[in-house]
Amino acid sequence: MSSPVGTPLPIDGRASGLMVVLCLVWGLQQVAIKAVATDIAPIMQIGLRSCVAVILVALLIRWRRERIDWAGGSWRPGILVGVLFAVEYLLVGEGLRYTTASHMSVFLYTAPIFAALGLQWRLPAERLSAIQWLGILVAFLGIVVTFYDRGPSTGGVSTDMLIGDLLGLLGGAAWGATTVVLRCTRLAHAPTTHTLLYQLIGAALILVAAAAISDQAAIRSTPLVVASMLYQTLLMAFGSLLVWFWLLRTYLASRLGVLSFMTPLFGVAFGVWLLDEPLDAGFVIGAILVMTGILMVSGHEWLRSHLRARPAG
Repeated sequence: MSSPVGTPLPIDGRASGLMVVLCLVWGLQQVAIKAVATDIAPIMQIGLRSCVAVILVALLIRWRRERIDWAGGSWRPGILVGVLFAVEYLLVGEGLRYTTASHMSVFLYTAPIFAALGLQWRLPAERLSAIQWLGILVAFLGIVVTFYDRGPSTGGVSTDMLIGDLLGLLGGAAWGATTVVLRCTRLAHAPTTHTLLYQLIGAALILVAAAAISDQAAIRSTPLVVASMLYQTLLMAFGSLLVWFWLLRTYLASRLGVLSFMTPLFGVAFGVWLLDEPLDAGFVIGAILVMTGILMVSGHEWLRSHLRARPAG
């Protein structure tokens, strides 16, 4: 099944199945990093996986006989998205030293909120609807709840965890800023392999350098480290992103955004199940509000069409 050029398809069984797999892969990302953090620092993990993914994407570009249009000026926003992508994962890597993988999964995926606010400012066609503004309000209320009164009396949440959660939130903001740059510059018309290459190069250079400067470049090779790095490189940094970009070109983006809502749910579930991470009541309530807000922002078109389709009365 294929669509005419420029005509996105509605979500079918194939797209739904691929989105479930992608959300599982993305949800496991923070757990995979956290699980081997004592043997290889998180920022070193992300830097190394980006180095390998750069080679894989470059080989794919060469195999497809694609040419990067340097003269067209796409390299300028390309450098910017590379830096933003590196900053995002620098914040994630450092945040995972202080907070849990389940907390990071929720705060990182606030990115659609920040992207929607940035696009509202830059693109007239991206004006926020009433449902989206309400979703942003709900999400930020959830953020306030997760940070409010989380001392020893609410499960012993330390200052370090609060710092890690804040770094995760800033990582979500950096991810949202990356989306704005991708949508508002020449990169909006560039092949997805090229935009992915820019981002991976930025992460490879900046994160490996940051690991070396901060004395976090040491690696203790274990079977679990090897398995985690293979997963992060082949599935997370290369395979899943290429599948995601193909889905965006083939299917309705708004519907895919609704399905991607599963990612933080899987992230929390994997963190609790595989790493035995605790969940305090304040975080659970706040996370539910945050994810509800994200769903309202990313899936506002689906929500509106669903409400219009309901019988009167």
